[in-house]
Amino acid sequence: MFLKKKATLGEKNGVSYLNGEVKIQNFSLNVYSYVVDGVLIDTGSQSLHKYFEPFIDGADFDQVMMTHFHEDHTGCGAYVEKTRQIPLYLNEKSIEYCTQRADYPFYRQFFWGRRKPFHAKAIQETFTSRNAVWDVIDTPGHAFDHKAFLNRKTGQLFTGDLFVNEMTKVILAEENILTIIQSLKRVLTYDFQEVFCSHAGFVEDGRRALERKRNYLVSLTEEVLMLHEKGDSPEMIRNRLFPKKYPIIKFSGREWDSLHIVTSIINEQHDAP
Repeated sequence: MFLKKKATLGEKNGVSYLNGEVKIQNFSLNVYSYVVDGVLIDTGSQSLHKYFEPFIDGADFDQVMMTHFHEDHTGCGAYVEKTRQIPLYLNEKSIEYCTQRADYPFYRQFFWGRRKPFHAKAIQETFTSRNAVWDVIDTPGHAFDHKAFLNRKTGQLFTGDLFVNEMTKVILAEENILTIIQSLKRVLTYDFQEVFCSHAGFVEDGRRALERKRNYLVSLTEEVLMLHEKGDSPEMIRNRLFPKKYPIIKFSGREWDSLHIVTSIINEQHDAP
């Protein structure tokens, strides 16, 4: 088995991007890096460095903002640090982790490569690009350090992995559904017009898409808790609500699984004050 790799360059409403993709058989993963108003948002993965590095070399930016520490978003951070004398910013909670040799499961190294150590500064509540002020919005749930970035001038919101798709079917073992719901509610209090996702790309009618995702997760939470109160086990609930066996479940050795959605909701409900 071997990975096929490709990338697509593009531009949308003043935002330049590179979308890199890795594929094995019929299973593929992708990730975006964006450049807008002198800001590079996320650096792409090390496994796709032959695409992301030329994109970085040719792009016009003077600072780097990373949505969270995951290797598909920070994989070329060390390359930026090596080749440019500019600041890289990340949630202070994960700065120390990224200075160390990456340690994550083999399948993630297989798809995304081995992130090299790099050094970042703590991102603040706002930052200034060449022509705009940006809000840095706490959006944990997918990752403990996750941030979204909103350009106040253009109304463009960069959501990292907060969105991805409207109807979540699998999550990482450490993800927190109730926290994701709160993060969605938080970003929806801001005034934005366009949404750029790190995996879905430009999201048509972005606000409504985020609202639909929030509503879906709220409804899903209610359904899981109703079935749990009836006495159904997490496995029974998973089989009822998520009968499809998604390829990433097998590839990840169940680090990604629909069952995590169910157990997250149940455990969070039990832990609630």
